[in-house]
Amino acid sequence: MRIEDAREEYLSYLVVERGSAKNTVEAYGRDLAHYQSFLLERGKRDVASIERADIEAFVSAYAQLDYAASSTERALAAVRGMHAFLVAERIVDSNPARAVPLPKRPQCLPRVLSVEQVRALVEQPFAQDATGQRDRTILEVLYGCGLRVSELCGLDVRDVMLEEGIVRVFGKGSKERVVPLGGAAKSALRDYLATWRPQLVRPASTHDAVFLNRRGGRLSRQSVHTICERYGRLVGISGLHPHTLRHCYATHLVEGGADLRVVQELLGHASIATTQIYSHIDRTHIRWEYLMSHPRARLGAE
Repeated sequence: MRIEDAREEYLSYLVVERGSAKNTVEAYGRDLAHYQSFLLERGKRDVASIERADIEAFVSAYAQLDYAASSTERALAAVRGMHAFLVAERIVDSNPARAVPLPKRPQCLPRVLSVEQVRALVEQPFAQDATGQRDRTILEVLYGCGLRVSELCGLDVRDVMLEEGIVRVFGKGSKERVVPLGGAAKSALRDYLATWRPQLVRPASTHDAVFLNRRGGRLSRQSVHTICERYGRLVGISGLHPHTLRHCYATHLVEGGADLRVVQELLGHASIATTQIYSHIDRTHIRWEYLMSHPRARLGAE
């Protein structure tokens, strides 16, 4: 089988049989297109001719490009998945990608704002109109619920249950989870849905989205990025990214004593290993807790 045919069949399998998220399929498609081009340059046109050395060379070349380590990991996952699919379909006898190791990923601690910085961000003056109050609500919900930007943009009105104090979220791979909604985020969302969102609805629009643009359509992820950057800049926080508020949500929960397993569930992480990075962010906080809590920690420190 030709490599391009294998690629198309595997992507079709992801959509039809696995029900993979659109973004995942598109990303895998791009990764496998790079893989195909790389193999063609090495004179490989048929999947049966691919060897482990080819895949190791691809991963090495990919890792040297200006991509995040997570992108290289995803590319290898796409290659592994396609070869496993070919074995399952009995198109080839073995999977040459199975034993190819992941590239070593450097430990990068996410940027986190202090509680005071977050307070300055969400308590700054916002315009008393539909878009100003929408923007305030977006910042409150990003920080108050720890949502990914795609999850925020994907929220529909029926997903917000104000009386129950919960939000239904569809995360990576369309996995559903329920996130508590309370405090400032709940108050802002109630006010926005009752007073300001109706002002953004347009007669021709049929969108059920919570967050609407000026034309009554679903707000885009790029628009949310712009909103975060703009309001961050107004309080002296440069380059504020929506994901930074998700990191703040997790970090401040852990600092407040939340169990890591609970934070994992709230964030929708498939593995606790992903969540464990938040246990290493603030060593100062841990030391302060020790000094304040242990009965003999401060003996001789005077």
